[in-house]
Amino acid sequence: MQSLTGALVALGVLAAATLAGLLLRRRNGRFAPVPAEPTPTSAPDGAAVPRTLREALGISPGTPLTLLQFSSAFCAPCRATRVICADVARTVPGVAHVEVDAESHLEAVRELDIWRTPTVLIIDDAGRIRRRASGAPTKAQLLAALAEVKA
Repeated sequence: MQSLTGALVALGVLAAATLAGLLLRRRNGRFAPVPAEPTPTSAPDGAAVPRTLREALGISPGTPLTLLQFSSAFCAPCRATRVICADVARTVPGVAHVEVDAESHLEAVRELDIWRTPTVLIIDDAGRIRRRASGAPTKAQLLAALAEVKA
């Protein structure tokens, strides 16, 4: 009887872990709209990134849209995301790509509520975060998010 109970518990844990993994995979790299007003759980969303922080991160003033990518040194998905963002910035007019090392910019990580790398923020010329993706987005996801923001 004990071995049956143990097997059922193990099966339940395995099923729960599989479901959690599938849900995380589904969300990975998808751009989410950012609310117009800050919410208690996500203070920086929708609000303008302070000018001093934008300057510290290397965001050029007057750029219509900036892809702000937070990366870390040993992150393989970060390298793939860098290639995609740089390619999109080269081919789409009015889009710039800025990559920052999350470990070197801990204040910005805290202020912008960055939880993992890569994280890509689409920031408009007023400094507002318009879209956010945690994980490595595909080129199609990035282009679709830019099209939504430009519309």
